[in-house]
Amino acid sequence: MSQNDIFQALIVSHDVQRKLCDNIESLLDSDLDAAKKAYPELEIELQAHAAAEERHLYAPVMQYDEGLDLSRHAISEHHEMDEMMHKLNDGRISDDTWKETCHDLIHEVRHHLKEEEGEFFIQARKLLDEEQQERLGALYEVEHSHFERNND
Repeated sequence: MSQNDIFQALIVSHDVQRKLCDNIESLLDSDLDAAKKAYPELEIELQAHAAAEERHLYAPVMQYDEGLDLSRHAISEHHEMDEMMHKLNDGRISDDTWKETCHDLIHEVRHHLKEEEGEFFIQARKLLDEEQQERLGALYEVEHSHFERNND
């Protein structure tokens, strides 16, 4: 069973994303090849996180009228990040386009995490009771780990 409720579990994942973004960003202007080699770890983390988060936080929050717009906005940001990752995986783009898109992705990730922790979580805590928060945290961690193992 999880030691973390859904919000604690997500913050652990958010911290991983921040570190991966910082690492890639530090390489982008000095060693593009190293940045490209580091990128897949961020991509897998973002995909695992988004899939599990949408199922185990956004969907439950959407069951409440007050949670609909919050969840829709967050899902739209996940979609924007998916589009950027798709572009980064297109082997036909130039290095300059890859670098610019990667900078944009890192910016979007940071924006999303800040908004989520500063706004979404506060509202979601009011909607989900403690038992739900604990149960969803365990479900999130299982799905996130399963996704990562199957996409390494």
